[in-house]
Amino acid sequence: MVISNQVDKTIKNTCLEIAKRYDIHFLEIGTDKDHVHFLVQSVPMFLPKSIVQTIKSITAREVFKHNPQVKKELWGGAFWTSGYFVNTVGRAGSEKAVTEYVKNQGREGEYEKLHTNQLKLFDVG
Repeated sequence: MVISNQVDKTIKNTCLEIAKRYDIHFLEIGTDKDHVHFLVQSVPMFLPKSIVQTIKSITAREVFKHNPQVKKELWGGAFWTSGYFVNTVGRAGSEKAVTEYVKNQGREGEYEKLHTNQLKLFDVG
């Protein structure tokens, strides 16, 4: 488990600092044992790729700085993988569903509920 409670706190505190310096607003952050979901809002002039790069680079630096054991767990590797998923969220209905999904990351015993909700996010019709 790479994302312990301490790493979770470091990520969330770092995101608060990012929000102060950049026009990136974190609406929700959900962590699990080995991944993180962010629901962010930003201005249209920032490319999604730039937002992701900013979040990944700053959080990785701070996680390694405040939690040096993580680098050992990863055998000195990178904190984030090179991939990411970005999508837009409309305010009418889907924002609430995505917010709940992100908020519930890592809650044991709720896998079935989360899995069902995730599928509903993408159902057509």
